[in-house]
Amino acid sequence: MSSAPAARSWRTAFLTLRDESLGSPPRATVLRLLSQLVLSQSDSLIAAAPELPPDEVLSDLMLLMELARSISYSECTEDVIQPFTKLSHLIHGVTHCSFLKLNSASWAVLLDSFKRILHVLIVKSKGECLPTGNAAVIKAAKQCLESLRRLFVLCQTAASMSENEQLLKFTLQVVGYFQGESIYSFYPSENHTIFGGVCEVLTVAFSMIGEVYLRAGSSLSVDISQSTIEVLRKVMDVVASQNLLLEDNIIAMFYIELLHCLHLVLTEPKGYLAEHVAGLVAALRIFLRYGLVNKSHGMNQATNHTKEVGSTSQNLQVEVSNRSRNGPYRPPHLRKNIVENRPCKDEFISSDSDSSDNDGTMVDTRGVKFAKARLAAILCIQDLCRADPKLFTAQWTMLLPSNDVLQHRKYDITLMSCLLFDPHLKVRIAAGSTIMALLNGPASVSLQVAEYRGQSKCGSFTALSVSLGHILMQLHLGTLYLIKHETNSRLLALAFKILTLLLSSTPYSRMSGDLLSKVISSVQATIDEGFPFQSDRNSSLADALNCLTMALSVSPSSTCVNNMLLGEMSTGSFEGQQRSGVLNSLFRYSEQLSSPLISLEAFQALKAVAHNYPKVMTLCWERVSYIVAGVLSSSSDVPVRLWRGDVENAVAQIKERVITAAVKVLDECLRAISGFKGTEDLSNDNFLDSPFTSGYVKTKAISSAPSYSLESPAAIKDDSCHLASQRWVEATIKHMPIIIKHSSATVRAASVTCFAGMTSSVFIFLPKDRQEFIINSSINAAVDEVPSVRSAACRAIGVIACFPEIYHSTEVLEKFIHAVDQNAHNSLVSVRIPASWALANICDSLSHCMDALHAGSSIESRKSSELISLLVGSALRLARDNDKVKANAVRALGNLSKSVQFTSQQPVTDNPVDFKIENNRAKEFKGPMKEMSDSFPSASLGGSDWLRQMVHTFLSCVTTGNVKVQWNVCHALSNLFYNKTLKLQDMDWASSVFSILLLLLRDSSNFKIRIQAAAALAVPETINDYGKSYYDVVKSVEHVVENFKSDQMSEPSNFKYRIALEKQLTSTMLHLLGLAARCDHHAIQEFLVKKASFIEVWIKELCSSIGDTSQSVDEAAHGVSITDKKKDVLLGTIRSMIEVYENSNHRLLAQRFNRLASTLL
Repeated sequence: MSSAPAARSWRTAFLTLRDESLGSPPRATVLRLLSQLVLSQSDSLIAAAPELPPDEVLSDLMLLMELARSISYSECTEDVIQPFTKLSHLIHGVTHCSFLKLNSASWAVLLDSFKRILHVLIVKSKGECLPTGNAAVIKAAKQCLESLRRLFVLCQTAASMSENEQLLKFTLQVVGYFQGESIYSFYPSENHTIFGGVCEVLTVAFSMIGEVYLRAGSSLSVDISQSTIEVLRKVMDVVASQNLLLEDNIIAMFYIELLHCLHLVLTEPKGYLAEHVAGLVAALRIFLRYGLVNKSHGMNQATNHTKEVGSTSQNLQVEVSNRSRNGPYRPPHLRKNIVENRPCKDEFISSDSDSSDNDGTMVDTRGVKFAKARLAAILCIQDLCRADPKLFTAQWTMLLPSNDVLQHRKYDITLMSCLLFDPHLKVRIAAGSTIMALLNGPASVSLQVAEYRGQSKCGSFTALSVSLGHILMQLHLGTLYLIKHETNSRLLALAFKILTLLLSSTPYSRMSGDLLSKVISSVQATIDEGFPFQSDRNSSLADALNCLTMALSVSPSSTCVNNMLLGEMSTGSFEGQQRSGVLNSLFRYSEQLSSPLISLEAFQALKAVAHNYPKVMTLCWERVSYIVAGVLSSSSDVPVRLWRGDVENAVAQIKERVITAAVKVLDECLRAISGFKGTEDLSNDNFLDSPFTSGYVKTKAISSAPSYSLESPAAIKDDSCHLASQRWVEATIKHMPIIIKHSSATVRAASVTCFAGMTSSVFIFLPKDRQEFIINSSINAAVDEVPSVRSAACRAIGVIACFPEIYHSTEVLEKFIHAVDQNAHNSLVSVRIPASWALANICDSLSHCMDALHAGSSIESRKSSELISLLVGSALRLARDNDKVKANAVRALGNLSKSVQFTSQQPVTDNPVDFKIENNRAKEFKGPMKEMSDSFPSASLGGSDWLRQMVHTFLSCVTTGNVKVQWNVCHALSNLFYNKTLKLQDMDWASSVFSILLLLLRDSSNFKIRIQAAAALAVPETINDYGKSYYDVVKSVEHVVENFKSDQMSEPSNFKYRIALEKQLTSTMLHLLGLAARCDHHAIQEFLVKKASFIEVWIKELCSSIGDTSQSVDEAAHGVSITDKKKDVLLGTIRSMIEVYENSNHRLLAQRFNRLASTLL
C-alpha cells in the first residue's frame, strides 16, 4: 500500500472510531468498533504509522488506550482477551516504528491503560485452557511491556522521579503476577512454548527494572528499593528451588536479565539487607556452575591436585586455537554482531569482547550466555559483600573452599574454583575481584580469630574460627598455584593482589607453622623462573617482589622464615655459590638500577627483612653497605629545579625513591645492629612501684624498632656495642656525608632519620668526631628549608637528647633546645609534633641530669635559667596547640615539675617562687654527670606565676584534650605530686587537681586513663599532702572499688587493661586506708565505720589471693619477696583500720580486723 492510501486508511479508521465512540457507547459496541475499524487491519495501520505526524499517531493511540481501559473494568473479560491480544500487537508495532513524545498527562493514562490490559491478559486469562491461547496471551503481555519500555525510553530525559517510581511499581507488579505459582510450573514438556514466553515476559520486566535503576537508582526511596529487593529475592528463591538450572537460550537470557537487574539494585543498596543476604547467596551460588555441569570439557582440570594443576590459560588457548580455524579472523568488536545478529544490550559487564582475540566466527553462543549468567551472579555476590563486609563473613563457608581447592567438583563450585577453572576469562577475573572484596576491609579484622588445626576430620559442628582457618589455607594453596602456572597477565596480576590481601589478613601465628615460609619459597621459585610467558616481565616481577615484602613484613616474625633465611646464608646461596634464595634475589634485584621499579621493590623487601629479622640483616652488613654505596655513586645528584619535562621528571622521581629506599634499608640495618628498641626511658616512676602492680606494667611496642621477638633477651644484651660502633663509623664516613647533603629533601629526611635509631650504648663507643658529626648534622637539619627534613631532625634530636653523654656540654644542650623551640613555632603541625616530642624528651633528660648535681649547690647560672625559662614558655604555648602537640607539651611540663625544688613555702599567689633542681636521686647518675656540676648548677626561675600557669594548663587540657592528652595530664600530675618540696596543703589549686583526677577515675571510658589517675592519687605520701581533699579521695576511690566488678566496659579495647586497673585500684585503696589512722576527722571515721563490712570482705579476698598460684610471671619469678611485700602492705592497712575503729569506740570492728590480721602472721 502506498503512503498516501495508507495514511488515508489510518485517518478514516480513527475518525470513524472517534465519532462512533462519542457518548460512551455500550461495551459490546466498543468491542465491535475496535474489531471492525482497527484490529482487522492492524498490519496496514502499522505500516502507515511512520508516514503520519507523531502527534497525530499519539492522539489516536491515546484514544485506543482509553477505550481499552474503559472496557477492562467489566467482571466478564472473556470476550476482551482476544481483542486485547490483537491490540497489543498493534500498539507494539506502532510504538516501534514511530517516535512518540509523551507529556506527564499522557504518560499517566498510558501507564494505567497498560496496567489494566496486562491485568486482564495475565490475571483474568488464567482460566484459559488452550496452550496456543495461553501462548498468544503471554506474547501479548510481552508486547505490552516492550511497548511501554519503548515509550518510556523516548521520554526518559524528561521523566520525573515520580514517573520512574510509577514505572518501577508497575513492573514489579507484573513480576508479581507470576509469583503466585512457581515459574517452573509452566515447564511441562507440552507447554515449553508457554514457559519460554513467560521467561521472555520476565526478561523484559527485569530489563525495565534495571533501566530504571540505571537512570535514577540513587534517587529512589528506601521503601521502593526494599520492595524491589523483596520481589527479586522471591524470584531467586524460585529459581534456586530447582536442583539444576535450565540450559536454554531463552532461559539463559532470563537468568542474565534477572541477575543483571539484581546487580544494579545491589550496586547502591538502600535499607537493611541482612535478612536477604543468606538467601541470595544460596541462590547465587547455584549459578557459579551454570552451563558447566553437563560439559566435562568446559572446565580446566588439574593434572595433579595434590601438588599443582596444569596451566589453565594454556588449556584455554588450545581450545580457542582449534575453534579459530573454522573461519577467517574478525576483530572482537565485529565478531559480536555476527554471532548474535543484533546489538547486545546485555553488555553490562565490560567493554571487552566476550571471547578471546583468538576466537573465530564459530563461537558457542550458548556458552557465552551461560558465562554471562555466571559472571552476573559473581558480580551480585561482590555487591552483597561490599554492602556489608562485616556481616558477609558468615557467608564465607558457602563461597570459599575448605578443602581440596585444586580438585574441581561440578556440583560444589566455589569462587576459587571459578578463578582457577572457569573457561571464560571474564568470569575468572570477576571471581578474583570478588575474592579480593571478601578479603578487604572489615573482614580482615574478623579473620584474626581464624585458626588451623590440621587435616583431622571435624565433627558435626565446626567452629567458625576453624572453618576460617581451613578456608585461608585453601586460599593460599589456590592462589600460589595460580601464580605459579597462570600465563594471562591480567589474571597473574590479580593473583598477586589476592596474595597481598591474604598476607595482610591471615593470622599466621594461628596457622600452620610453615605456611608463611612456604608462601615466600613459592613466590621466590616463581621469581626464579622469570615469567617466561609474560610480555611485561618487569611488571610481574614488581608484583612478586611486593608480595615478598608483604610476607617478610608479617608480624609477629616467623621462626620458620627466620630459620629459612639463616639457612640460606649457611648453605652459601647468599655468598653467590648458589644463584638462588630470597636474600640473594633481593640483593641482586636491588642492584638493577637500570630497572628502578624493580630495584625499589627489592629495597623495600630488604627493609622488611631488616625490621622483622634483625639478626639476619646484621650478618649481611657488608653486602648492604656495598649496595647502598653503589646506589649513591651511580646516581648523579641533579637538583630538583633542573629537572626538565615530564619524562625526565618521572625518571628522576623514581630514582629518588630508589635512593630513599636504599637509605631506609641502611637505617633499619643500623637499628638492628645497635639493638634499638625505642627512645631510652629515663623515667623512674616510683609511684607505680607497688607489690600489687609490679607484675602488670605493660611494655610499649615501638613500631620503628626492629622486632627482637625471635631472639632471647640475653642474646640481645650480649651484642657487641663496639662492633655496632664500627658499623656506625663506616656509615658516617662512607654514606652519610653524601646523603645528608643530597639535593632531594626526601633523601635528606631519610638520612637524618637514621640518627633516630641510635642507642646510647653505641653512641658512647663512637669516636669524638663521629659523635660531633651526628650532633651537628641533626642540628643543621633542624633548620633545613624543607619541613620533612626539619621534622626528621627533631625526631633525631629527641632520641639523642636521652643520651647522658650529650650533657657534657652546655653548648650542645643549648643548641638542641633552640633548634627544637624554633621548630615548635613552625606553621606546619607535621613539624610541631616531633618538635614537641623532642621538647618533652629534653625536659625529661634535663630533670634527670640535674638530679646528678651536687646537693645544695647555690652557684647561679644565668644561661641555665634562660634555657629552663625557654623550655617552660615553649611547653606552655604548645599546650594550646593540636592534641598530638598538646600531649607532648603536657609531658614536658610534667617532666620539669618532677625535679623542681621550690625554695618558697608560700602559696603561689604570693611572692615570686625561686626553685632549684632537687637532688633526691643523684645516685642514679655517676661518672660523666659530675662534670656538669659546675657548668649547669641548680637553676632558679624568676616568674611568680609559672606553677599557677602549669596547673591551669593541666586542668584545661583535661577538658579540651583527647584521651592521650588526658593520660599525659594524669602522668604529669603524678610527677608534680612526687616533688617532695611542694607543699600541696598550702596550694589553693590542690582541691581542683584532686577533683579532676577523681572525675577521670570515675567517669572516663578509657581504662588507661583511669589507671594513671588512680596511680596519681596514690603518690602523696602523708595525710597532710591530701589536705582537705582526703575525705573526697577516700570516698570516691572506695566507691569505684566497691562497684568495679559491676561496671560495664564501654569499649572492647579496654578488656586487656581491666586486670591492671583492678590492681592499681587495689594499690591506691590500700595506700589511702593505710593513712586513715593519722586522720582525726569525724567524717572519715563515720565513713569507714559505715563501709567496714565491705572493707573487711575486700581485704579478706586480698589475703586469700596472696597464696593463689595464678599469679603473674613477674610475681612467680620474685617468689616469696613479692608475697612478703603484699603481706606487709595488707598488715599496715589492717592496723590502720584497727586504730581508726578503736579511736571511734567501735571495739567489735577492731576485734574483727584483729582476727583478720592474725591470718597474715
